Amino acid sequence: MARTSFQIAGVSFKNRVLVASGTYGYGDDCLPLADVAKIGGLVTKSLSLKPRAGNPPVRIVETPSGMLNSIGLANIGVHRFIAEKLPFLRTVDTVVLANIAASTVDEYCEVLSILDTQDGIDGYEINVSCPNVREGGLNFGSNCPAVADITRRLRKLTKKLLIVKLTPNVTHIAEFARAVETEGGDAVSVINTLIGMAVNIETRKPVLSTVTGGLSGPAIKPLALAKVYECARAVKIPVIGIGGISTAGDALEFIIAGASAVQIGTANFIDPATAIHVAEGIDRYCDDHRIEDVATLVGSLDASAGVSVIDTWL
Repeated sequence: MARTSFQIAGVSFKNRVLVASGTYGYGDDCLPLADVAKIGGLVTKSLSLKPRAGNPPVRIVETPSGMLNSIGLANIGVHRFIAEKLPFLRTVDTVVLANIAASTVDEYCEVLSILDTQDGIDGYEINVSCPNVREGGLNFGSNCPAVADITRRLRKLTKKLLIVKLTPNVTHIAEFARAVETEGGDAVSVINTLIGMAVNIETRKPVLSTVTGGLSGPAIKPLALAKVYECARAVKIPVIGIGGISTAGDALEFIIAGASAVQIGTANFIDPATAIHVAEGIDRYCDDHRIEDVATLVGSLDASAGVSVIDTWL
């Protein structure tokens, strides 16, 4: 058996397959359906300071090879999470990462400070794809100085693992990854959802109540893979790959392109045990190829073997 365990900032993961925020609830929802002890880590549903009802329906739409969602960061709030969900999470035999969402930098800091007093949380994933209410609704994640500021301020508040989840809806995602690295972030998650929409041709109205939403699923995998490759070449901190992963083959593409670990998202809605199957598939691949440590696969892409996109345009 190949070695699948690894560490980020002192946190030990038993394997390189995690479940993504918003697709596994708070962990207890999927308890009867999958053994979370067999995955590398669990990222909670986004947590804000106060409970959020989220957006009105329709807020999920199936699309070819994916789905659109406009949940609106609906969650029970950090205080109810601590009282109602954290006791269960303290019992799971896997890494627990709390995903944090906010509409101001001060709110990010307050939520993290509250969580940092609690046992049972190994680290944080910061969702910067949120509207900054003090800047007229500008998305934090599309503003590089804002991402740097959030990372810098949160880094001062905790010694735990600090991961920033980056949006792909920018021109050069590597600049954002470098900003996180410079300000002390331990890793980046790449990518969050892409902006998309669907239209009802009979009513000539948008299907989602919010008009646009976040596109995820297999349709975005090639884009996510390219963003992971871009970030992995730009920074030395670990990159966690997300986007359309549903098989071990998908996950291995991300790892070879430079991801130190991956997260399973939309596929969880089809089969909550997908992450387990992916982790087992990586084991089989390593056995078949006589690979002793998955670490040797990280960033092992031989880019010289392919034809660059620029060359195809000439």
